[in-house]
Amino acid sequence: MSISVLDMSVSLDGYIADPDDFLGGDDGERLHKWADVDGEPSVKQFRDEWSAAGAVLAGRRTAELMDHWGGSHAGLPIIVPSHRPPGPAARWGYPLVTYVTDGIESAMAQAKAVAGDRDVQVRGAYTGQRAIEAGVLDEVQIHLIPVLLGHGRRLFDVLPSLVELEIVRVIDTPEATHIRYRIRR
Repeated sequence: MSISVLDMSVSLDGYIADPDDFLGGDDGERLHKWADVDGEPSVKQFRDEWSAAGAVLAGRRTAELMDHWGGSHAGLPIIVPSHRPPGPAARWGYPLVTYVTDGIESAMAQAKAVAGDRDVQVRGAYTGQRAIEAGVLDEVQIHLIPVLLGHGRRLFDVLPSLVELEIVRVIDTPEATHIRYRIRR
């Protein structure tokens, strides 16, 4: 059975990007540098997990900032929940990108249907928050980066209520601490 996993890199003070959507550091990529460390077994493990997924559910802001990953997320279909129809590139140029306008529940159901028995990788803070709120997100995987950004966009800004999590796995490396949680229902 497919599970949905919000997978995000975050600074110790809870930010996923600065106010201009850069991911920290002089080159704007500080929060993702951990994934570029060759030879680190955990990096290979996460890459294998991402590659084994069956679909990506990405918020519209994230999808547009990433130009819909050029039309596929490493060959995976991309489901985008949105209240507005897609722009021209996503509408005509990216056949693996599907915009869903009837809510996060429907978008997640469609992503899980496409994924089959493989995971749905969830991208985007707002979309993750709405999926938690709707009860359709199963797990959260955080790549906690040892840096304080001090300001920017937070991962969990607004949640409707207390959300209890159960730790599933912790992997500690010099570049990041990777924590996977299951959402308690």
